Amino acid sequence: MTREEKSKIIEGLTEKFKENPYFYITNASGFSVAQVNAFRRSCFDKGVEYKVYKNTLIKKALENLETDYTEFAEKTLKGFSGVMFSKELGNLPAKVLLDFRKKQGKKETRPLFKGASIDSSLYIGEEQLELLSNLKTKNELIGDVIGLLQSPAKNVISALKSGQNTLAGLVKTLSEREQ
Repeated sequence: MTREEKSKIIEGLTEKFKENPYFYITNASGFSVAQVNAFRRSCFDKGVEYKVYKNTLIKKALENLETDYTEFAEKTLKGFSGVMFSKELGNLPAKVLLDFRKKQGKKETRPLFKGASIDSSLYIGEEQLELLSNLKTKNELIGDVIGLLQSPAKNVISALKSGQNTLAGLVKTLSEREQ
């Protein structure tokens, strides 16, 4: 591969990192061609892009970004590396990884999870995968907050509506007593 080809790949990869706020680094070494194709198909079906790059190219593309990925690159870019890109959901690649593992069998832990960047927050290590799969999206969190804010008002309104006949009867009785 010539320097020109490498620089084009680095530029393209840098753009992908900028466009996709969520990306995961995985290791699918030891997979057969059929398993890699099945994993790619699983990613494609869920709307996640998966591509394998050389570690040096990934590292150089990460260096072109505003966020400092130095420690992340040192810990994750070893061996065989594939990158999963997701534009809209930060937990989707984690769910794809876990679903694919379930389909392969209980003891299967491949593809291995090396690390992830979720809106420039870094998660490194296999133990973080379960946490990432349970992350709520921004819209889900906003919905939860709105629900919590509406809850007290809904309780007051429902209490007033349910006691509507009682209140009217009480007012009527009090008004009749005075006479």
